[in-house]
Amino acid sequence: MELGLVGLGKMGGNMRERIRRAGHTVIGYDRNPDVADVHSLKELVDSLKGPRVVWVMVPAGAATQSTIDELGELLSPGDVVVDGGNSRWTDDEKHAVELGIKDIGFVDCGVSGGVWGLENGYALMYGGTAENIAKVQPVFDALKPEGDFGAVHAGKVGAGHFSKMVHNGIEYAMMQAYAEGWELLEKVDSVTDVREVFRSWQEGTVIRSWLLDLAVNALDDDEHLDKLKGFAQDSGEGRWTVEAAIDNAVPLPAITASLFARFASRQDDSPQMKMIAALRNQFGGHAVESK
Repeated sequence: MELGLVGLGKMGGNMRERIRRAGHTVIGYDRNPDVADVHSLKELVDSLKGPRVVWVMVPAGAATQSTIDELGELLSPGDVVVDGGNSRWTDDEKHAVELGIKDIGFVDCGVSGGVWGLENGYALMYGGTAENIAKVQPVFDALKPEGDFGAVHAGKVGAGHFSKMVHNGIEYAMMQAYAEGWELLEKVDSVTDVREVFRSWQEGTVIRSWLLDLAVNALDDDEHLDKLKGFAQDSGEGRWTVEAAIDNAVPLPAITASLFARFASRQDDSPQMKMIAALRNQFGGHAVESK
C-alpha cells in the first residue's frame, strides 16, 4: 500500500525504513528538507492515491493539532489519519470528531520500540473503528515485531494512546525499581562488582527483562555512571497516568512514587536518576545531562 508519513525524526525515520523494507511505498514529509521526500503536506497528499492513509509522528500538543488541522483541509472523504505520536487520549477523541465531520477517518496508535524498533519491530496499540483499522492494517503488520504478539486493536478511538500511557507508567515504575536496587548495591562495601551482579540477573531470574539488558549495556559503557548527572526528565505520560488514576479512583502507588522521584531528581544529583537517565538513553535515545 501507499502511506504518507509526517515527521521523520528518531522514530519516524526508522519507521519509514521498516515499512519500505516490507515492500510498501512511503512518502515522507518533514520540516527538515534533508530527510523529506516532499516539501509540503499538500505535495504529500497529492502524491498519494485514494483512499489515502497519512500517519502523523510529530510532538504531542500544538504540533499535532496544527498538522491534523491542515490535513483536514487537504484530505478527502474516506481517507484516514493516524496519530502515532504520544498524544493524550482526550485529544484523540477531539480529533476524531473534527475529522469525522468531513468523513475522514481517525486512528490513534501508541508506538513503543524507541531507537531499536527498526530492527526489532514496534509494539503497537491502536484505537478506532474496524473499518479504519483495516485501511491501515498492512502498515501495522509491517511495523510490528515478528510473531503473534506485539500489536493490538485496543478498542475505540483513544484506547491506543491510553494503553501506551499506562505502558509508560509501568515503565516508570520498573526503571525506578532497577535504579533503587542499583544504588543500594553500589552503596555497600561487601558487593564489589555491581555491574556483574546486574549481568548475572539476565538469565534465570524472575526480574530479567529488556530493561535489565539495557541497564547492563549502560553499565558496560560507564561502569558506575560517573559521567552522568542524576537528572531524568518526564515525558508527560507518567503524569497523565497518575491523573487518570485519580479520575478513576485506582491506586497506583508504585507508578506515582516513580514519577515523584523524577521530580526529586531536579533538586539533587540523585544516584538513582543516573540509572533512569541511562536507561531512557538506551531504549529511546533520550538526551542525558553530563556532569
